[in-house]
Amino acid sequence: MSYSAYGTEMIARAEAFATAAHEAVGQTRNYSGESYIVHPRAVAKIIQALPDHTWQQVCMAWLHDTVEDTGVRLETIRAHFDEEIKEGLYYLTNVEREAGNRRERHAMNIERLALAPARVQTVKLADIKDNTKNVAQLAPSFAPLFLKEKDDVMAVLKRGDPVLWSLTMDQIEQQKKELALEA
Repeated sequence: MSYSAYGTEMIARAEAFATAAHEAVGQTRNYSGESYIVHPRAVAKIIQALPDHTWQQVCMAWLHDTVEDTGVRLETIRAHFDEEIKEGLYYLTNVEREAGNRRERHAMNIERLALAPARVQTVKLADIKDNTKNVAQLAPSFAPLFLKEKDDVMAVLKRGDPVLWSLTMDQIEQQKKELALEA
């Protein structure tokens, strides 16, 4: 898909911003140790493979973990990107740890995502798809809880891209089967 010059510039800005933010805190992927930016890059590629995506969704994909993982504030996002991207990141950012225990935070995140616009729900689907691709192999003891939580989230992402929803759900089910085989 081709974007306007402005959209292309904003995608490049989002990629650079996310890369700098994640590298500044030395973030790596849990369980694999890879540079963290491989995850936002993969989420952006999933979005770009969708026929009806927007450049704003690609930006959200690059930036989706920046606020919760690097200390960048939503106000900073607003200063560098448009309101649609900032709003999307609000929905995509998990509530802070201080908001409650894991179960309580999970419920709050689900409530927030249930209200998210379809375009934002689609970005969350891409995030879940990348995060669940090999969780059974990389984190077999954590995977059952993680996959159950993703099932809960999937239940409210019905406005997201339907094909991506199905592919992501199939992948979650496949990971559950792999765990059952290992048990």
